[in-house]
Amino acid sequence: MIENTSLAGKIRGFLFNNTVMLIFIGFVIFGFVVSETFTPSSFTNDIMTRFFRNGLLVIALIIPVMAGLGLNFGIVVGALAGMLALIFVRYHYLIFSGFPALLLAFAVATPIAILFGFLTGKLYNKTKGQEMIASLIVSFFAEGVYGLFVLFGIGGLIPVKPNHRMINPGTDIGVRSSFELGLSGDELIEAAEGGRGMIAQELPGMARVLNNLWRIEFVYALAVVAVALFGFLIIRRIYMRRNPAAALLINEPLWAFIVKSILCGAVVAFSFYSSGVIYYWYNVLANDPEIYRLDLLPGISPFAVEISRINQVPVVTGLVIFAIALFVVYFSKTKLGQDCRSVGQSQAIANVSGINVDKTRIIATIYSTVLAAWGMIIYLHDIGHVATYTIHRNIGFFSVAAILVGGATAARASVKNAIIGLLLFHAMFVISPHVGIFLFDDGNAGEYMRTFMVYGVIGLSLGLYVWKGLKIARDKESLAAMARKEARAVVVSAQVESVRKRLSRVDDVCSIIGIGLIILTVIIFIYEGEAIRAVNVLRNAGQVTRLYVFLHWLLILLPALIGTALLIIGSVFQKKAISVTDQ
Repeated sequence: MIENTSLAGKIRGFLFNNTVMLIFIGFVIFGFVVSETFTPSSFTNDIMTRFFRNGLLVIALIIPVMAGLGLNFGIVVGALAGMLALIFVRYHYLIFSGFPALLLAFAVATPIAILFGFLTGKLYNKTKGQEMIASLIVSFFAEGVYGLFVLFGIGGLIPVKPNHRMINPGTDIGVRSSFELGLSGDELIEAAEGGRGMIAQELPGMARVLNNLWRIEFVYALAVVAVALFGFLIIRRIYMRRNPAAALLINEPLWAFIVKSILCGAVVAFSFYSSGVIYYWYNVLANDPEIYRLDLLPGISPFAVEISRINQVPVVTGLVIFAIALFVVYFSKTKLGQDCRSVGQSQAIANVSGINVDKTRIIATIYSTVLAAWGMIIYLHDIGHVATYTIHRNIGFFSVAAILVGGATAARASVKNAIIGLLLFHAMFVISPHVGIFLFDDGNAGEYMRTFMVYGVIGLSLGLYVWKGLKIARDKESLAAMARKEARAVVVSAQVESVRKRLSRVDDVCSIIGIGLIILTVIIFIYEGEAIRAVNVLRNAGQVTRLYVFLHWLLILLPALIGTALLIIGSVFQKKAISVTDQ
């Protein structure tokens, strides 16, 4: 592709490559400005909840894109594997609850997801070039099979306990339309102490058990992340200065490093200041047992109150998502990951290189399906409630839309795209009702805007991807035409050079022979001088005819005449060679 290296060209390229992201940023900023009731704390709480809830589902899309499978709407198959595992674990609630129940759900979902991923990968290999359409069809088909199995297979084919609280009453066939995952032990105690009684069917369960393992204040977590990012930027810059090869590979200009460092430094300063404020006022609150809320303390600033209203961060859930993200980055650098990239770039070249294309694509699909199953378990465990027949329906579309908002395409995706997309996409989800109220004086209009934005971003992203692909194809064709023209010019130039060399050789030969003959004539004049004078005497005496004298001089001058003719011919060939070169 012909790249425009001018500043205007770079700006146009940036705007084109990040059109969807910029639209969402503008939408979120607009919604936040026009909202009259939205606060920074409520916005942060909603975004943070959705980020940890949906993070793994979006990351599950990266490996298939890497392997050339496009946007895998078929992660719904993995999500269904996770739901089946939760149904199994929740059915045995008397045996499994709490964190062990969650681990068991992961363990049960993994082999199911591997089997589903293998079958889906085999299907993708049968539909090469149409994987995204196939993934849509397979997601709808899987939903139908799942619905039949859960509604009629459980209880109809698989025996269940009579009057089980998860099975439809009366018939004892099929799982209820919804069921609770049950509160964790801590939440059950809090519910009982708060006078609300035992909720969630009065059974212990696994809802938010991973989130509740370790929680810290948001500003504390922000400080840790900001310091880590700032340190990473500094260490990477030092490494680039000491390793020129790495600098060429990373290709980060100085101004970009300065901007990133300033932004990170600002976040570090903000988080440290906020952490100090919160820590101080919490100590003050602890010293006054009569006051149970931070905003009731006398003298506290509105800033501290707003920061205190941000929910605590589920550290373990965040670490799980971080570990999976690191695994995806590491996977891309392994031999299998490089094979996936090769297959994604060109299946023909990968096949010639000895890579088993079909096997690589199946492995990539299995990885995606397993991660989607784990992501669905985390998603439902965070909600705490399972709508058995409907909750999985938009998982594929929302996850695809999120990663596209982050700047990914059907041929390129990364962890960075997933993180940015998660934040922007769910910011749009949170802000849409407020935009609906401002524009139409109706909060329900925001729900329609959500739907419009979800499907619109998928359509726009795919349209831009196709348009960019066509543009690249046109640029390649233009380059190929230029290459063909240059190749023809090279061939013609070679032919002209060959003709010039031949003409020059003829000129050289004619010149050498002509000069030689002229020299020969001079030598004859020198050595045959007496004979020439004798012939002249005889002609004067009338003893020889003029014809004889003419023939005698002709024989003597013949080499010179021939040599002169050759010199003339050589000069003609030389002029021809010069004219051919000029052409």
